[in-house]
Amino acid sequence: MSVTRESFGFMPDGTEIYKYIIENDCGTQAHVLTLGATLQSFIFADKNGEARDLLLGFDTVEDYLTKSNYQGATVGPYCNRIGGAAIDINGKHYELVANEKGVNNLHSNGEFSYRPWKALVPDADCVEMSYVSPDGEGGFPGETKVQVVFKLSQDNKLSIRYHGVSDRDTYLNFTNHAYFNLNGYDSGEILGHTLRIDADAFTPVDAMSIPTGGSMPVEGTPFDFRTAKKIGLEIEADHEQLKMTGGYDHNYCLCDGPRDLCEIGEAMAEESGIKMNIYTTLPGVQFYAGNFLAGKTGKKGLPMNKRTGFCLETQYYPDTPHRPEFPTCLFKAGEAYESETVYGFSIVSNEK
Repeated sequence: MSVTRESFGFMPDGTEIYKYIIENDCGTQAHVLTLGATLQSFIFADKNGEARDLLLGFDTVEDYLTKSNYQGATVGPYCNRIGGAAIDINGKHYELVANEKGVNNLHSNGEFSYRPWKALVPDADCVEMSYVSPDGEGGFPGETKVQVVFKLSQDNKLSIRYHGVSDRDTYLNFTNHAYFNLNGYDSGEILGHTLRIDADAFTPVDAMSIPTGGSMPVEGTPFDFRTAKKIGLEIEADHEQLKMTGGYDHNYCLCDGPRDLCEIGEAMAEESGIKMNIYTTLPGVQFYAGNFLAGKTGKKGLPMNKRTGFCLETQYYPDTPHRPEFPTCLFKAGEAYESETVYGFSIVSNEK
């Protein structure tokens, strides 16, 4: 195992951004940037032994700042959406940045995702990123200190562990927004990937992608991925929820609250033979099929077109501040937020 560092470029104010490369003895690599604690590349050998980069992303700091749809970024202090861009805590009202259509708050206006983080290398298999979110940033109360540890194992599991503590009561909901393509970022659509999600229900949304309340059973709907099926099989089905969001972009209900790390699904690409198993301690996962990728140029100047990457963003449910029936992510002052998500990679042909 080894961790190496190289310069990735500079922020407009002159701050240097670094890329840390974690590599195991198999040659698998995870590339992490200090800009946004971003997972920039994941290099893994396919069934023929050829290395493929499984993540959509960019080659320069400028592109991450001007073109990114959160590719690989750490998101917080509250990932996903908050309806009306406002929250109430202990009887006090807080206005947030209405950065989505001038109405809702999405991904905390990118605070975690577009700022420089500090990096430490505590061991030869991991990198720790840290950031301090100032009190009142984006409207959220509390100074919040955050650490995200990216760790790569010898058996090709990438663990992302999150820790955060605020000095005021506040909502905390962190995720990583990696866009995966298990055939490689340059291989086209992901509709032929097979996907399994171990969830009996999802949270339906309105036309602004804000949860309407409660959950909807997946049984008998295109949202049923309890048995693995191709992402593209029913993505164009005549279902109101798919029509409103242009395809899959919904939170799946995994459990009623935080729990021990357990497997919640898997994805597989037949061409490469690469399989990815997903594990998390969190109660929800947002499955997004890249419906609004619009051809912005990414790595090597190649376009990231519609549905050329998919996201499985582990999380608390969206809009929890307005939905008391959802698992809460309101943390008291001094109370630690802790979570872990693991993506495990293997070759299907080697498992037979």
